[in-house]
Order: sequence, then C-alpha cells, then structure tokens
Amino acid sequence: MTNSAAVFSTYRLGDQELSHRLVMAPMTRNRAAADGTPTELMREYYTQRAGAGLIIAEATTPSRVGQTYTDIPGLYTDSQVQGWRRVTGSVREAGGRMFVQLQHGGRVGHPANSGLTPVAPSPIPLPEGIHTPAGHQDSVVPKEMDAAEIEATVADFAVAARNAIAAGFEGVEIHSANGYLLHQFLSDNTNRRSDEYGGSIANRIRFTLAVVDAVVAAIGAERVGIRLSPGVTANGIAEGDTEALYPVLVAALAERDLAYLHLVFADPESALFHRLRALWTGTLIANPNLGWGVPLPVDGGRAAAEALLAAGADLVSLGRSFLANPDLIERLRSAAPLNPVRDAHLMYTGGPEGYTDYPVLDLATV
Repeated sequence: MTNSAAVFSTYRLGDQELSHRLVMAPMTRNRAAADGTPTELMREYYTQRAGAGLIIAEATTPSRVGQTYTDIPGLYTDSQVQGWRRVTGSVREAGGRMFVQLQHGGRVGHPANSGLTPVAPSPIPLPEGIHTPAGHQDSVVPKEMDAAEIEATVADFAVAARNAIAAGFEGVEIHSANGYLLHQFLSDNTNRRSDEYGGSIANRIRFTLAVVDAVVAAIGAERVGIRLSPGVTANGIAEGDTEALYPVLVAALAERDLAYLHLVFADPESALFHRLRALWTGTLIANPNLGWGVPLPVDGGRAAAEALLAAGADLVSLGRSFLANPDLIERLRSAAPLNPVRDAHLMYTGGPEGYTDYPVLDLATV
C-alpha cells in the first residue's frame, strides 16, 4: 500500500470504524455562550465537518476555575451537557463521531474570565498576558494547589468525563499539552514543588497519571485518549528534560491501555518520536507542525500526513485545514483546491464569519 492510499484507508479505533485516517484536531474557537454552554452556531460548525474520520472537539473546561479564555465551553453544568448533546446528535446524524478534549488552564486563566484566581502547581505566573472581556491584561500569580485542590481537580476531570458520555461523545481526550495545567505539572520550569508532585520525573508525571486513572475509572480506558506535546514551548513552558521525561510518561500510560495517544507537532525524523512510537503499542495520532502564522501548504498537510503514517502513526490530526475546509476530505480525494485560512483574528472573534461561512465544493463541477 502506498502512503497516499493509507490516508484514505479505514481504521478501527476501539469499536469505531473510521472511514479514513484524518482526524480533526481540537481548536479553540470561542463560540460558546458566556456560561460555557455550546451554541447553535457550534452545532452547525461541527456538523459541517462531520466528514472527518474523527472530530476531537475543542478544549472544554471541567470546572469553573479551570477556564482559560472567554466563551470557552464546559462540561460541568446541566446546560453545558445539554448543549453538547445537541452538537453530538447532529454530528452523528451526519455520519460523524466525536471525542472531546478536557482542558484545565491552570495558570492560563484570569479572574476576569472565570471570576476565580487561577490555580497551578507553583505560584509562577504566565509570562505573557491574557485576553479578557476588558481586553489584554497582565497575568495574575496563580495559587499553588494544595493536596485538597489536587484531589478535587482530579475528581472534576472524572465528573466531566462522565458528563461527556452523557452528552453523546464517544470518549474524551485529556489535555496534558501546550502549557495548560497538566503540562505545567510535567515541566520543571512551572513545577517547583517539593512534595510528591514535584522534583523528580516520577513525581512530576504523578498528577497526569492520577487524572488519567480517575477518568478511566469513570468511563473506561477504551474511551480515553491523551494529548502530549514534547518540547513544545506554548504558554511559557521550557522543559529541561524532554528526552528523559516523555519516555517514562508514555511507558506508564501504555500500561493503561488507553484509546489513543495524541502527539502534538510530531516529527517523523525525530528519534524521540520513534522512541515513543515503540513504547506506545496502541493507536497513535500524530499532529504535524505546519507552521503558525504562515499559509497552509497547498495540499492542506496531506504530504505531512503521509510522512507521519509511513513513520508509524495510525491517524493524523489536522487543524486549520479542517477549519477552512468543512469538506476537506472531498477536496483531498478529488484534488480540488483548498480554501485558505482567513485572518487569524476571525478564529476567536465570535459569530459566523471565519467559522461557518467557509464555502464547500460544488461537486457537480469537480
């Protein structure tokens, strides 16, 4: 089988038969209601993209204190569950299937957004500011989580996971990447603790494993994925031991028999990528680095996807390609031109512009 054929070959993820290997990556879009309830516009957006092999819905907070930015969806109130149920039902009717990403912001938050002081492994503020309803503001010093807050946060993830299943999702993706709370525990520049959650690698991975175990106990390992971003410096992260930490973490996660491991900015030429692939015997979703702030490649990332599949990935996640092309799969199959991504600010401004108004192909002319 050629790499090109592999992109459109089927794949079995647990009890789900995926029609091809391309996954819609989770992307924050700031279109929820102020109380975190998914909106009708979100239902339309995800339904338009039901052709993805799997949709991983945007970062969704498991608790009020975990909120990052404004208009972020949640899964901790009845209204939020009901809103998501309308989304998943519509996507399923269109032939799609969805996981949802559970994300606690940790220090990536602000009282102006959540009404609460952010919490984190250590009282080290986000180096850059953060967007709030009043505009861009300086970050605040987060409260260092005590034992009770750690226990409560782990429980919040488990409750949110149960809510996700009640809302119609196939499963959840635990966000332990990109500088948010779980990643803050992993990284030695944001975790300066001296207790059992800080210091050694075994201690710094403890919180992520605790969250995973709680969510697995709540909904079953076959419904749980996890996202990691080895070496990624988003949100002020500066890992000092990437090459040592992630093999230990992935080996521990592999014992839990999860639905999948999702690696951000996976590099098929990287020795670490191949080491993690060898340690992870289950489904691996790889997310290529297509650059940020630069135009998408004309193929929408298909060549990068083929390279990752050839290097051992089972599925490949794409973000902006699905954002700008609700019919991405049809366009790739027919070698039709792709829509370019519009101005980046439209990703987060609310409303249909740059969200649900990207054109689809007229199949009669292709």
